[in-house]
Amino acid sequence: MSFTATFSEAQKFKRNVRNPEKELFGKSLNNKSVKYKESPSIERAKKKQAKNKKKIKKDYKAYVKKEREHAVKIQSPEVQAQMRNNRKEADSKYKEKKKRNKQETKTAGKRYK
Repeated sequence: MSFTATFSEAQKFKRNVRNPEKELFGKSLNNKSVKYKESPSIERAKKKQAKNKKKIKKDYKAYVKKEREHAVKIQSPEVQAQMRNNRKEADSKYKEKKKRNKQETKTAGKRYK
């Protein structure tokens, strides 16, 4: 009986040694993070940059989509069908590869490989 009580007291002592401030004050005094506020002009500039970046990204996506559609549109119907089939095959191979990779990286797969 006394052995178990001694064991739990040892655990309690270990926790106290690790972080004594936490038990005394409720939280560690060593982890203070300094909060500061930037000037309004800097905040506005950052928002403007983020907005411009988002707009550029959106415009680029629209441009790429339009160019892909145009590249398919200028082809003959036979080539268009071949392009669609190639895309389907590539997508299916990618899904299979992703699924296989997921199975291989599981812990059981690693353990018994």
